[in-house]
Amino acid sequence: MMTAAGTWQQIFDFQDYGALLGLVRNSLIVGGVLGLVGGLTGVFVVLRDLPFAVHGISELSFAGASAALLLGVNVVAGSIAGSLVAALAIGALGARARDRNSAIGVLMPFGLGLGVLFLALYKGRSANKFGLLTGQIVAIDDPRTGWMLAVSALVLVVLAAIWRPLTFASADPQVAEARGLPVRGLSVAFMLVLGLAIALSVQVVGALLVLSLVVTPAAAASRVTGSPVLLPLLSVLFAVLATEGGILLALGSSVPISPYVTTISFLFYAVCRLIGARRARHRRTAPAVPGVGGEVVRA
Repeated sequence: MMTAAGTWQQIFDFQDYGALLGLVRNSLIVGGVLGLVGGLTGVFVVLRDLPFAVHGISELSFAGASAALLLGVNVVAGSIAGSLVAALAIGALGARARDRNSAIGVLMPFGLGLGVLFLALYKGRSANKFGLLTGQIVAIDDPRTGWMLAVSALVLVVLAAIWRPLTFASADPQVAEARGLPVRGLSVAFMLVLGLAIALSVQVVGALLVLSLVVTPAAAASRVTGSPVLLPLLSVLFAVLATEGGILLALGSSVPISPYVTTISFLFYAVCRLIGARRARHRRTAPAVPGVGGEVVRA
């Protein structure tokens, strides 16, 4: 029978912690970069109301990674292939929100079912199967690290190139289209970037909880600021802290990384939501004072 002390030791056990740090050097490097990628892409996921799309893409990313594991090929490449197929399908099938959500609702069980099938056929180590769902921190070897850093660099370059027009198109697509911006092209480009970001995040936090890295940090930041500068900065900060903190905590336990990352992300969101609610209450109760020209404003 497991005692409370034994359970706690499973969750937090820091014996020989210093010696174990060398095992996650690659994971810490990749985790920092993924925090940057997830935090930046998450800003547009929140602006464009795409959290459901993130979950849908992650399911096909899981299917692609599972197929690659079964065939003995590069798992990152398989995950990326699955994500890109899902991103293109969602972008092509769903121009309107209702159509998009319907398409995602169809793709999610299909991707999950394929992934389960491929894992059932895989006869290798069970840890490899489990890691695709819940994340893993010590299996990121040098070749996989190289792959992930290269794809992250591509995502960041594309995001930098489309950041300003994508921000405009996300805030007011009708006006952006009237101004001559290629709104549909920007949407497809972002979906592909999002697919790559999700495929990378699956490698660390797993397919089931990828929302904690791509959505929660940006959602938390949006609760305390609407600044186009502070919002991405805070989102990246929260994502990096959640990823790196999750890796370091998971190293000292027998629990997968994903519960730690999701808990840290949720705490950021809860605190930011409380701060946002307090500010809103303060604005509602602040005394009205006369402004310039007699206009009434809140203090």
